[in-house]
Amino acid sequence: MNVRDPGLVQRIWAGDSSLWSGGDEQGWLGWLDEPFRMREEANGLLRRASVAVADGVDAVVLMGMGGSSLAPEVLRRWFGSSTFHVLDTTHPRAIRALEESLDLSRTLFIASSKSGGTLETRLAAEFFWQRAPRPERWLAVTDHGSALERLARERGFADVFSGEPSIGGRYSALSQFGMLPGALVGADLERLVDGACAMAEACRLEHGNPGLELGLSLGEGWSEGRDKICFPEGGGFGLWVEQLIAESTGKQGRGLVPVPGESTEGADRQVHELRLADPYDLGGEFYRWEFATAVAATFLKINPFDQPDVQAAKDRTSAVLAAGDVALEPHGSVADLLSQARPGDYVCIQAFVEETPEAARRLGALAAAAREQTGCVVTCGFGPRYLHSTGQLHKGGPPSGLYLQVVEDFGPELEIPGSEFGFARLIRAQAAGDFESLRERGRRIARIELEELA
Repeated sequence: MNVRDPGLVQRIWAGDSSLWSGGDEQGWLGWLDEPFRMREEANGLLRRASVAVADGVDAVVLMGMGGSSLAPEVLRRWFGSSTFHVLDTTHPRAIRALEESLDLSRTLFIASSKSGGTLETRLAAEFFWQRAPRPERWLAVTDHGSALERLARERGFADVFSGEPSIGGRYSALSQFGMLPGALVGADLERLVDGACAMAEACRLEHGNPGLELGLSLGEGWSEGRDKICFPEGGGFGLWVEQLIAESTGKQGRGLVPVPGESTEGADRQVHELRLADPYDLGGEFYRWEFATAVAATFLKINPFDQPDVQAAKDRTSAVLAAGDVALEPHGSVADLLSQARPGDYVCIQAFVEETPEAARRLGALAAAAREQTGCVVTCGFGPRYLHSTGQLHKGGPPSGLYLQVVEDFGPELEIPGSEFGFARLIRAQAAGDFESLRERGRRIARIELEELA
C-alpha cells in the first residue's frame, strides 16, 4: 500500500485494521474521539476533583506506572505543582522519603491503573492505605470492572473515575488518566481539552494535517534506515513520547528508537520538534504524537496498540519472587559491552537506583563516556519505570541495543502489608527478571554496581 494515498487518514478514522497488522486494532481507537468526550466531561471532572481536595488536603500522591503516570508527571512539571507527587518506583528509599515528607492525614491518594492489576500500583496503594486508611482521602482511576474498581468500592473510596475501555494506557493522556491529574495540578481543563480538540479536527484533514505529516516523516525515516527519533526533552514531555513510540512500535524485530535530548548528528537519526510554547499546548501535542505514531506504525506493519513482550519481564519477576530473594551480582563490564557496538546500535542504561542528584551525575558521566566510545545514541531509564515504557522495544524491537543494568544496595527492607516480600526484595526481583528476559532473547547486556562509577 502507498502510505501517501489520500485515503490513509480516512481509513484510520474508519478503523481499518488492515493498515497495520489486520488484528484487533479497530477496538483500540477510542483515543481518536476522546478529546470530544472529555470536553463534555470537563466541568464535571473539575467539580469532582474540587470535592476531593476541599477538606484540608495539602498534597496529592498518584500511584501509577507507564501510561498512568507519565502524562500526570508531564502535567505536574509544566503547571509547576510542588504538592502533586507521582510515585512510579518500588525503590524502598524513595518510598520512605516520600512518606516522611508528607502529613499523611492531609494527603489525597490516587491509585491509577487501567488494568486495575498493575503490581507496583497495587503494592504502593496497600502500603499507604495501611498508614492512612481514610477512604474519603482516596480516589481510583481504572477501567470499569477491574480489580482496582472492586477494591475501591469495597473500601469506600471517595470516588472512582472510569476510563474508556477502547483506549490503551499509553494513549490515555487525554482521558481521565491524564485529565484528573490535570485538574489537580491547577490546569484549566476546558482550555487544555480545547487544544486537543482543535488538533483532532486538524488530524481529519488530508492536507495540512499535523499528525499525518509527523507520522509520514517518522515512517519514511524508518524506511530509509533512520530509526533513532531525536527530539528535545521538553520539560518531561520526552518521557511520555518515549513510551508512546517505544511501546507502540517495538515489535517483531522492528521499531522506532526514541532518544530524547540526544545529538542529531548521525546517519541513523531523524530530528523532530516539540510544539510546546505554553503549558496549554500540551493537549494538542499529546494528540499530534498519538496520531503520528499510529501513522508511522502503518510503515512497520505492526499493531501499535498492543504490548506482546511486556509480560515477559513480569513473568520473570514472578518466578524470581517465588524462588526467594536474589543477589544482583555484577555481570560483564562496561568496556566489554561497549566494545560490541556496531553502526546503528544504541546504548541503553537501565538504572535500578534511587533518583538522586548524585546518581544523576554518575549516570550522566557514564552516558557521556558511552557516547564518546561508541558514537551511538544513549538512553537512560530508571527501573522499574522503564519496564512500562521502553521495555517492549528492548525485547520486541530490533536487536540493536547494548543494555547496561546499573544496580545498588537498596538499603533496609521496607515491608509491604499482606505480602510475603518487601519493596527491596521486589525491586531486586524486577532487575533480575528483566536481565534474564533480555538474555533469553540474545540481547547484549551487562550489569554493574552504581558504586563502580566515579
